[in-house]
Amino acid sequence: MAYNLLLRRTLMNLLRLRPRLATLPACSTLAVLAALGSAACHGAAAATYVPPPSEADVTDEQAKKAKVVVEAATERELDATLATSGRVTFEDVKVGHIYSPVNGRVARISAQLGERVKKGQALAVIESPDIGQASSDVTKADADLIAAEHNLQREKELLAKQATSYKDFEAAEDAYRQAKAEKQRAMQKAYLLRTAGTDGVSQGFTLTSPVDGDVLMRNLSMGAEVQGQYSIGGSVQELFTVGELDEVWVMSDIYESDIARIAIGARAEVAAVAYPNKKFEGKVDWISGTLDPTTRTEKVRCTFANPERILKQDMYTTVTIAVASHKALALPPSAVLRLGDQNVVFLDRGKTPDGKQRFERVPVAVDEAAGGRWLPVLHGLEVGARVVTEGAEALNAYL
Repeated sequence: MAYNLLLRRTLMNLLRLRPRLATLPACSTLAVLAALGSAACHGAAAATYVPPPSEADVTDEQAKKAKVVVEAATERELDATLATSGRVTFEDVKVGHIYSPVNGRVARISAQLGERVKKGQALAVIESPDIGQASSDVTKADADLIAAEHNLQREKELLAKQATSYKDFEAAEDAYRQAKAEKQRAMQKAYLLRTAGTDGVSQGFTLTSPVDGDVLMRNLSMGAEVQGQYSIGGSVQELFTVGELDEVWVMSDIYESDIARIAIGARAEVAAVAYPNKKFEGKVDWISGTLDPTTRTEKVRCTFANPERILKQDMYTTVTIAVASHKALALPPSAVLRLGDQNVVFLDRGKTPDGKQRFERVPVAVDEAAGGRWLPVLHGLEVGARVVTEGAEALNAYL
């Protein structure tokens, strides 16, 4: 086809030159025709190969300038890591969420944000009528119990003398049991308040820290009204959060296909968005026993040391977990070009008839989420294929 096209162009050139050839001597005319014929023959030989649109044909000098490196595709020992996203959380045994068990008004605030506090240290004082009510309930319940006990004893003596009915004796016995139960209830409520600390004179309730740690959150101000967590109805606000930041958890979601590769105690590494050049080392200490039915993922928890306390709650991170290594057909990232929504590689197809090097661009699917030094090939490539591992971007410019 290319040969016919070249002959057609040569004939058209002869037709354009015909008026001039008529004025030349016969020997000159023959020389011109011979030259055109020779050019046509040489052009036909050079034009026998036409590269397809997906093929870049370059000279040896151009390939050297582009620093093209060709390697055979082979199975490689993939990096024994699994990359996923994560979120920083507190260790639940090292954090305390403090609510007020009583309704009242904030009378004093003792702890400031960021302050280091000890277990049992006062954080704030709430003035509450619930304190007086609890004390009054105990006194009243005690009096009711004594009266019920006297009545029961009296009815028992009368019953022995057959001076009262058995029905009245049972009623007195029931009243005694109810009074006893009411006193126990009142004492339990009073005990709950005394455990946190109360002041019977000012009716002040002292909020204390349940753990050693830093005051990470404070949600109250002087004179503010607070609602008790045992109140009926309404929303109860958390007043303080106290916790340790020297060690934190990172919660990650692992896809179902990767669950079998992760084990308790596996080494883990985390990088936070806020500190991209800093790595934190830890380990996997818990794997959930259930899958999320929507995302088909499993929760994995990693523990990380945080001596500088720069990992904060709810920070987003990238987690790399050590897993069992395996072999698979893989390419270096430099071999794969991203063109639109498609990944491509260049394959070495040998030489053209005129001595140029042929490089064909073909689509390939790789696992970009695998991370590490290699990109596993999902499909589109076979073992042994001669792949351009360096210089692919420069070759793409010749298309």
